[in-house]
Amino acid sequence: MESPVAWLIGASSGIGAELARRLADAGWQVALTARRAERLEALCQASPAQLSSFPGDVTDPEGLAALAARIEAELGPVELCILNAGDYEPMGLDDFDVSLFRRLMEVNYLGVVHGLAAVMPAMRARGRGQILITASLAGYRGLPRAAPYGATKAALISLAESLQPELAAEGVRLRVINPGFVKTPLTDKNRFEMPFLMTTEQAAEAIMKGLHNDAFEIRFPWRFALMMGLLRLLPNGLYLRIARRMVSA
Repeated sequence: MESPVAWLIGASSGIGAELARRLADAGWQVALTARRAERLEALCQASPAQLSSFPGDVTDPEGLAALAARIEAELGPVELCILNAGDYEPMGLDDFDVSLFRRLMEVNYLGVVHGLAAVMPAMRARGRGQILITASLAGYRGLPRAAPYGATKAALISLAESLQPELAAEGVRLRVINPGFVKTPLTDKNRFEMPFLMTTEQAAEAIMKGLHNDAFEIRFPWRFALMMGLLRLLPNGLYLRIARRMVSA
């Protein structure tokens, strides 16, 4: 298929912006969605033949559905959809804030649900397509000072695991991207040393490599992924003792 169409939601900065460039270089016709239209337009100027701006908000399900129809009408069938929009704010116990939980859940979790609702019907009707959900290694275990964020990412992993079997039976691939720490404006909010910190270029390269295998999960960097995977296997009592040491560090 010449110039297959990819829809990248959450493309205006960070991993999304770098991934847009990589997809365009690889020959994809990429529809870019984010709230900040001016950033999308600036990004499209680098490769106007391959990148197209379709501004939208993941908290608007009707708007996303309309965008999906418009993209397919103007560019063609969406073969790859990457649901990458997300928000992050660290929160310690003294700053416990219900509104922060609500905000992150609406963007990180329900934003993906809205994206799935927009893109799945056409893919299911065609019996093909690939959907990638950007979750996080932070969804493996509850990490100190990350309760609002980590809960959304754990929910995304569970969501993908729940939907994958039925979608696979219909020819649609649903997968998750689980990054570790990547240097972006969001992780710049952290005030601790982030282990195995990656650049957005390294993260985008890992995702591009992952597009060509059949694994359910694309996770990186491998050392941190291994570490978090081992923590996932620990008995709760042992893990929580380790977590208490993280708090006191």
